[in-house]
Amino acid sequence: MTKLEWPEIEGLSVRPFQGPDDFQGMVDIVTASKFIDKIELAWSVEDLERSYKHPINFVPEKDVLIVTIKGKIIGEARVWWMQGLDKIRNYSFTARLVPEWRGKGIREAMFKWCEDRARQIAKTHPKEEVGEFYIWASEFEKEWTCIIEKNEYKPHTFSFRMIRPNLDNIPDCPLPEGLEIRPILPEQMRALWDADREANKDGFEPADWPEELYIQWLNEPIFKPEYYIVAWDGDRIAGAVQNHFDPEENIEFNRKRGYTENIHVGRQWRGQGLAKAMIAISFKLLKDLGMEDASLNVEADNPTGALKLYTKMGFEIEKKVTHYKKPLW
Repeated sequence: MTKLEWPEIEGLSVRPFQGPDDFQGMVDIVTASKFIDKIELAWSVEDLERSYKHPINFVPEKDVLIVTIKGKIIGEARVWWMQGLDKIRNYSFTARLVPEWRGKGIREAMFKWCEDRARQIAKTHPKEEVGEFYIWASEFEKEWTCIIEKNEYKPHTFSFRMIRPNLDNIPDCPLPEGLEIRPILPEQMRALWDADREANKDGFEPADWPEELYIQWLNEPIFKPEYYIVAWDGDRIAGAVQNHFDPEENIEFNRKRGYTENIHVGRQWRGQGLAKAMIAISFKLLKDLGMEDASLNVEADNPTGALKLYTKMGFEIEKKVTHYKKPLW
């Protein structure tokens, strides 16, 4: 990306990420974009500190671009990659820009920088692999969607943010015979992670889970194993729901929402009603914790039929996200 390809705007400058001093400006971008893009996320400097302490498949000093106007951060772009189990390596990126500076060619230039950087990274990977751009946009991110589609990206699949608007009328869903719910102990976290990773292999376009992702999971503020519903078959994990809630997010958006995420059932125990039973137990747990609704994310093409199951359990679609792909070369 050459300097001449950036729009001629007084005070506009771009530079690499320079360290933790940039975090507040990066958070401010998301804060400024929440209303127009309908972002319901309580993002903080502490969140960035955790993410950048164990970066997953990106080098902050090379793969993060900071955009400023007269020294003030107004935009941030980041490029990373994920290795698929099907020998396809996906190159993803985001290009965030405060709303007041959109529509002036800046975000379009950030987009091109991301593509160029992804191709540079790809040149360091094995040539026999297939590389693809893989990015996404929610239905509310109108400008970002327009830029994506103008650059000839094609819809590949969809995912949904689903909401169960209340925690009333919880269905009675008994556990399959021979299984029981038991707490997960600290020394069993690796087993839980491995069970989730194994179940993920049967999902839509499964990806490799690097060790850094495990470390990041253990250090997330939403890591609350005391709220997890884990089903056991003897000493084997049959399935789990990783429940959590974010007090700061609930305060900011004036709600009491819990999350039933990372729902997984091992192959041997599928088709017996285990997922329904664990979700119903999760509803009761969240209600006892003072929550008033529940949320989760799901892939539209999940081959296990998750979307249909969640709908039966009272979840409704709140937000649609389109996932796009384009050949790298």
